[in-house]
Amino acid sequence: MKVIHYFMMIGALQLAACTQQSKPTEMAYTTASTGDKPLPDYIVQALNSESLQDTVVKTEEEWRAILTKEEYFVLRQEGTERPFANEYNDNKTEGIYYCAACHNPMFSSGTKFDSGTGWPSFYQPIANERIKEVQDRTLGMVRTEVECARCGSHIGHVFDDGPAPTGLRYCLNSAALDFEKK
Repeated sequence: MKVIHYFMMIGALQLAACTQQSKPTEMAYTTASTGDKPLPDYIVQALNSESLQDTVVKTEEEWRAILTKEEYFVLRQEGTERPFANEYNDNKTEGIYYCAACHNPMFSSGTKFDSGTGWPSFYQPIANERIKEVQDRTLGMVRTEVECARCGSHIGHVFDDGPAPTGLRYCLNSAALDFEKK
């Protein structure tokens, strides 16, 4: 008799599990991607207001219509802007850097540093799930490309020659970014 009750209870639990919604919930952001340092309120607010669940998909014609020629070249054709002649390399204002194509918040001025390369450089994203890293074998070398996790646009590359605490250098194109002051 106990065996029958046991199997009935297991069956009821399985049925209850199957009837629950399987819709993923959006992560509530409170800490940096390293998990140990609280994020400032303005960053938490930006992250929680821009969902990753809504993937942005557009035709190339639609992207051409909403992006400038330089943005399209960098974001959609995986181009690179000229070093030292871009908008955010020398920007020292506190704020958030967003994907210029879909407004996904990706990097904070708090992790920006002067790498001397001529492009805006960061040692970590605001949250790891906001970007996607993809192997890039163009130009006869192997590199790690950084893409926007929401729209798949090319943002730049990441290298392992950055400062502490991560040792990483996210070398990004200003044309791939929008900046909003704190």
